[in-house]
Amino acid sequence: MAIALTDRQRAALTALCDTFVPAVERVPDPDGFWARSASDLGVPLALEALLQARVPDDQAAGLGMLLDGLDQMGIVDASQAAREELVRTVSATAPEVAAGIDALRGGALMLAYGMPGPEGINPFWVRGDYPGPTPPPDAARTIRPLVPGDGEVLWADVVVVGSGAGGGVVAGELALAGLDVVVLESGGYFDQADFNQYELWAYENLYLRGGPFLTAGGNVTLFAGHALGGGTTVNWSNSVRPPARVRRQWEAGHGLAGLGGAEFDRHLDAVLARIKANDECSDYNGPHQRLAEGAAKLGYDLRRAMLNIDPDRYDPERAGHTGWGDQTGAKQGTLETWLKDAHDHGARIVVRCHAERVVAEDGRATGVVARRVDQDGSGATLTVRAPVVVAACGALETPALLLRSGIGGPAAGDHLHLHPVAAVSGIYDSEQRGWWGPAQAAILHDFADLHDGYGIVIEATHYTTGLAAAATPWRSGSDHKTIVSKGARAAPLIAIARDRGHGRVTVDQAGEAVVSYPLDDDLDLRHLDRGIAELARIHEAAGAEEILGLTPEVPVWRRGDDLDAWIERLTAVPLGAGGQALFSAHQMGSARMGADPSTSVAGPYGELHDVKGVWIGDTSAFPTALGVNPMVTCMALARRTALAILYAGA
Repeated sequence: MAIALTDRQRAALTALCDTFVPAVERVPDPDGFWARSASDLGVPLALEALLQARVPDDQAAGLGMLLDGLDQMGIVDASQAAREELVRTVSATAPEVAAGIDALRGGALMLAYGMPGPEGINPFWVRGDYPGPTPPPDAARTIRPLVPGDGEVLWADVVVVGSGAGGGVVAGELALAGLDVVVLESGGYFDQADFNQYELWAYENLYLRGGPFLTAGGNVTLFAGHALGGGTTVNWSNSVRPPARVRRQWEAGHGLAGLGGAEFDRHLDAVLARIKANDECSDYNGPHQRLAEGAAKLGYDLRRAMLNIDPDRYDPERAGHTGWGDQTGAKQGTLETWLKDAHDHGARIVVRCHAERVVAEDGRATGVVARRVDQDGSGATLTVRAPVVVAACGALETPALLLRSGIGGPAAGDHLHLHPVAAVSGIYDSEQRGWWGPAQAAILHDFADLHDGYGIVIEATHYTTGLAAAATPWRSGSDHKTIVSKGARAAPLIAIARDRGHGRVTVDQAGEAVVSYPLDDDLDLRHLDRGIAELARIHEAAGAEEILGLTPEVPVWRRGDDLDAWIERLTAVPLGAGGQALFSAHQMGSARMGADPSTSVAGPYGELHDVKGVWIGDTSAFPTALGVNPMVTCMALARRTALAILYAGA
């Protein structure tokens, strides 16, 4: 049931949007940045459409009640100051109300600063040197997806569910070995000619659930790829070998034979060669230069990152948008590598196809039942009959598939790790041009082992306009606009924690994944606080004029202020829901491999303990959190699993 707002609710929503993004009297204002409100950009209508598309039925009534309450309290006719006070008052009534206000605020800010204007350029973008998106090239598609008829049955040797760093590699390796492979991808197929570099288009078309979404309880905002190529289509290209200590832990503690030595080195070497990992394209934009300067002054060891970018096709003017799809074809994700191999060797690839359940008979896999949904909403059922099923739909969806199917054992969905990410931004005296060059080009490892192999790594981030505005602390409409107006001079840096604590994936009554992450491990909390402190110190050392964390409770630090006192105040704010925002783009471990069926879902090479012929082929197979960007490790494990499938006689 879609949300249907009344006229009064719509008026309240409009007033709320203009509260978050008001017109402000400020001179000079040559481009109209200050004078424009959310209404002037059409945000209320866009937000209503977004709510209709994304708010589940069980939350629709609560949203309506919230808007009714704001209307009855007079938000429509109130002054800006009165509206802001009303929002604060209402938010303080209950955590659920505060969460609703925060969700509406985030949506309004994301749309106001992220969506294109009538001619493709958002008028808020003109305050910096950001040129806006580049039109996509006229490039030929390289993959021709199969479109089965309603009720059709496909027969194959192997069906791979998912096409990212794990599923894409398994499909390519098995197809190259001569097996008849079917790939089911729940997202759509987009390629160079589709990637228009618009942030909100990318979230809607390339990301799970239409873009960033919260864990149950609101502790962490999640990002996951949802298109052909999976996360490799939208990730930031970091190509990192797994830490030796983690490899030894997985081998000795979880029974993953060969992970610690030369056997797994061969898989890693093959993967790194196939994706053309190199550091020739690791150019430093402004944020990376600031990271390098701060690290050097503090005596930290910053290393240039290896990236899966083909130097012959690399274009720094377009590289900064790679999280919204790579227009150049330089990024060697599975779209450009193993999926092409699979397609060219006869694999049938079906997109917009949601695997509903794995079918097993007498303890052995027999196939997958799926439903294909076209862009117009029409659907068709599909059955793939195969003796081998590879579940590789990501650490959020793979356990949900297992749970819907009633397989995987007691550990299915448990031990979910997220690599929670904290962020601190610095404002500098010149434009940072964060949209130029790779999203990530360097890694700082000094704090990777703070305790028993757990710690943080520090990196820079992808350039955004909408997400950056939504994440910027909102204290008042004028204050928020003031901060966002300096966005071109901002350098956001992040601390990524290797989490010892974990969450869980369950399914609701409709069989959809529910992601819970309690954020209750003391070691993880200490490490994230340490990361926040180090990010602030790096910014100060690099010459930042201002530093801000992701909470409205702590004012912006300005040069001359006591940095240690500011850090102490910032780290006193709780992490997660209601406090400092955390993010995750690395999900892993929710269907992990191991020797013990009571604590792991699959055996040491990826085959389920309880159902023969079902294999785990993505980051959900990780026994623990990895501690670094997981793509290369996922690919190498997938290659190892593909060989195990072949040896098992598929």
